[in-house]
Amino acid sequence: MTALDPRDLHGQTAVVTGAASGIGAAVARRAAALGMRVVLADRDESALQRTAEELRDTGATVLPVVCDVRDADAVERLAVTAVDEFGPVRLLVGNAGIESTGRLWEIAPDRFERVFGVNVAGVFHGIGAFVPHMLDTAVPGQEAIVVTVASIGSVTTMPAQGAYVSSKHAALALTECLALELAQAQAPIRVAAFLPGPVDTGIYTSADADGVAGDALRERMRDVLADRGVTPDQAAEALFAGLAAGDFWIFTDETRAAELLRARADRLQAAVSPVRTLG
Repeated sequence: MTALDPRDLHGQTAVVTGAASGIGAAVARRAAALGMRVVLADRDESALQRTAEELRDTGATVLPVVCDVRDADAVERLAVTAVDEFGPVRLLVGNAGIESTGRLWEIAPDRFERVFGVNVAGVFHGIGAFVPHMLDTAVPGQEAIVVTVASIGSVTTMPAQGAYVSSKHAALALTECLALELAQAQAPIRVAAFLPGPVDTGIYTSADADGVAGDALRERMRDVLADRGVTPDQAAEALFAGLAAGDFWIFTDETRAAELLRARADRLQAAVSPVRTLG
């Protein structure tokens, strides 16, 4: 992966999904601060407009687009709109994501499908809509960038979070496959996977929960994010620092991430049951 001088992003176009709040809004703020034109995409129209106005008040050039990433046609329209309004997309940040807690035999099927629709199909639709545009508008000597905001949960497992964790494992796998395919095609597009640890956002406030275990985990994780989570702006800083360094794997807490990656690798290498990790 090649390093990136953030100054090279000035005047370029960024598209951020899930941009109305949390990490997505923070990434949009950071991109705008670097002088990028930013397309904000989210399905929450009122929150999206508030974020857009906040950025405009700083002098940023932004375009809010209401978009449900589960809808392939809507994401394709987002890509066409971004290119028509602001020109070639230099940075795509697939951040849209939702939570849903509960034991797998208790979680409602429609909630499970919604999590996969946003967290996995949303990433897939973003790739399908934007990568062809990035290839068609490639500038010699300049890489476009595709980022998937996965989660440290994409390399871990835990009870009562099976829908979210499995969706993030799938999103990470899609991202790794994309990196391989683009490299094989010698395409001028680099890929990064952002695996934040706890970030103090409202993801658990808006999360669905099924059953006693789902309710308990949602409440506990709200406290964890409030007590131990970095701010969304700190997460965005970590993301852009990783992009500047040319990293594929980007974390908010590299020490903790290394511990979790090592533990996961050790379990797989030893073929140890995940049940051994309980308690």
